[in-house]
Amino acid sequence: MFEKILIANRGEIAIRVIRACRELGVKTVAVYSEADVKSLHVRYADECYPIGPAEPAKSYLDIDKIITVAEKSGCEAIHPGYGFLSQIPAFAKACEKNSIKFIGPRSEILQKMGSKVSARKIASEANVPIIPGSIEPAQNIDEALQMAEQVGYPVLVKAVYGGGGKGMRIAFGKDELIKALELAVLEAEASFGSREIYVEKFLPRVRHIEFQVLADSQGNTVHLGERECSLQRRYQKLVEETPSTFMTDKLREDMGKAAVKISKAVEYVNAGTVEFLVDQNRNHYFLEMNTRLQVEHLITEMVTGIDIVKSQIQIAAGQKIEHKQKSITARGHSINCRINAEDPYNNFMPSPGTVTNLHLPSGPGVRVDTHMYVGYSVSVFYDPLIMKLAVWGTNRDESIQRMKNALNEFVLEGVKTTVPFHKKIMENERFIKGDIHINFIEEAIGEVLPKQALEEEETAAVIAVLVDQIERSGTKAVIPRKESKAVSLWKLAERVRRRGKTV
Repeated sequence: MFEKILIANRGEIAIRVIRACRELGVKTVAVYSEADVKSLHVRYADECYPIGPAEPAKSYLDIDKIITVAEKSGCEAIHPGYGFLSQIPAFAKACEKNSIKFIGPRSEILQKMGSKVSARKIASEANVPIIPGSIEPAQNIDEALQMAEQVGYPVLVKAVYGGGGKGMRIAFGKDELIKALELAVLEAEASFGSREIYVEKFLPRVRHIEFQVLADSQGNTVHLGERECSLQRRYQKLVEETPSTFMTDKLREDMGKAAVKISKAVEYVNAGTVEFLVDQNRNHYFLEMNTRLQVEHLITEMVTGIDIVKSQIQIAAGQKIEHKQKSITARGHSINCRINAEDPYNNFMPSPGTVTNLHLPSGPGVRVDTHMYVGYSVSVFYDPLIMKLAVWGTNRDESIQRMKNALNEFVLEGVKTTVPFHKKIMENERFIKGDIHINFIEEAIGEVLPKQALEEEETAAVIAVLVDQIERSGTKAVIPRKESKAVSLWKLAERVRRRGKTV
């Protein structure tokens, strides 16, 4: 086992890794930006080192700085967490070059699976179904149009090195496809440094179901079952659960075997997640492989009893996986809600600020992974995820009820959160029945958006009409207009509401 590990991350995931290291008797080194001087992960680690300004490019994404700290502090390995450098081949390669163990797959595997077309090709060669579409990047508009005609509209234009919905556009016809290609190329270059795109068939009302895998350096690969990740907003996951209500024993067996087959085909080592889209007829198609720890890993831990982060570290240290596929079983049901510092009443705008009051839920089957405390300042520079709230129950009904209880117990003041949004999801009849798909949130936004948000949107619309009429009549505006004309009507409505004025 390693003696000392550097955690190249921040916030709740850095704390999660530190806790796993403590259980293994491994010392930890934390790195932090100027914005994270008072972050809990800095206090929890055995050693801590500053690495630069708040901007990620000058701190958490600076490979040279992190390698320098690892060498200076005598770390044998680096755990990247998720996000930041966790899937960057150049970082894994820098670790390899400096004889530091990267707790994840080798750099060449990151490169292969980081390219969506390369990953699709690997899956296809392993006889795993893929979504109809390109196997190679489209070289020009004509190639993209030809592929669209071949698979049939609607189609998705996707960035080869994309993720999180960036560089992705839907097209329902030729004219839309030409426009989508232009936008996707620009966004792909801005977000991922590559203009490469490809085209695949758009599958409506599908489910997003992923399988957790563990693979050691001795050639042993197992899966830990599925996670249902269909509740998404703009391709960002909001709620995950396991097991999936849509799954049958046969489908679970087939998809589990497919996940293991892809992992072995690419000679994968460490923890990873193979993601699939599953249509209404339960046909499954390989989507991509996330070559890192997933945000939602905790629900798999809660139903299997297997500590995935500790397994990552043990595998990286050369140890063999202790579990056999037949011995891995899921008990009960688990749900995870991603709590973001966002305002669901204001189009989910980020909500930075200082936490002035905090009460975390607890009780049987409740787990909270967070770095929040009273006095903590949520920064604008990082991902808005501030907490993972997960529950376990003997069945799905009990799990939903426990999540309702946990959300009702949760108190955080000073920063707006998505808790009201999650409460509405847990109360939604379609969700309770398990009738969900990746476009569920868009379809049911009126059902799951908190009522206050809809009321304020209506108020904003009324204000917009009145202000327009006032300006057209030449009458002096009732509401001072010192702001630019691009001022958010939602914000304007909120200001009016708070001042107790009527227009």
